[in-house]
Amino acid sequence: MRALRRAIGWSAACLAILAGLLLLWAWVRGRPQDLPWTPLDLSQPVGLFTGAKLAALGRDFPRCRALLDAAGVRYNVLPPRTDGGRCGYADGVRFAAGGSRRIGLRPAELGVACPVAAALAKWEWDVVQPAAQRRFGRRVATIDHFGSYSCRRLYGRDAGSWSEHATADAVDIAGFRLSDGTRVTVVGDWSGGGAKAAFLRDVRDGACTLFATTLSPDYNAAHRDHLHLDQADRGRTGWRACR
Repeated sequence: MRALRRAIGWSAACLAILAGLLLLWAWVRGRPQDLPWTPLDLSQPVGLFTGAKLAALGRDFPRCRALLDAAGVRYNVLPPRTDGGRCGYADGVRFAAGGSRRIGLRPAELGVACPVAAALAKWEWDVVQPAAQRRFGRRVATIDHFGSYSCRRLYGRDAGSWSEHATADAVDIAGFRLSDGTRVTVVGDWSGGGAKAAFLRDVRDGACTLFATTLSPDYNAAHRDHLHLDQADRGRTGWRACR
């Protein structure tokens, strides 16, 4: 028992030291978003715990809506939906035109679970647009997608785990249209060279910091034509999938 108490004491001390170092590091850098206990603010740059805080919004719909409001994102709340079994949602929102920070999506007015909407907003502002400026010298006009809600299991199987699409907690991104009309698609440009392939990897890697799951053509053939982005609620484990 004495050895066990000693081990517990050392573990607690190490955790306290780690927390102190993290607090000092974030304070010195002036980045409260790098701390796990600070509130999420969509106007702040992406921090170490931004992704975990976004995923946690699945347990606080009012807080998620308040963050979208504060960030100037226009949306409409969707009526709760139940399609039997594990399908449906109670925290759906649909992007609307206008607002101080418009989310350019094609087709427009995408409906998703609120945590996905918040992450998509951060992804466009902090990842997609900077990457487009860096690689092409111009903005992305629209983000092309294959939709979100779909009452199905993983890979459309008859049995097994349910897809995050079954609760609108996922969205599939097909490509991008730049302000000059240039198209960048996952299916056509992922395996190529040059700026388009580099841009796609930039936005995939950036999505990994904001979504609980990010899957690309590097994962398997089922994702050869899109990036799968979801906010699976994995509780306190904080486990994230990025491939």
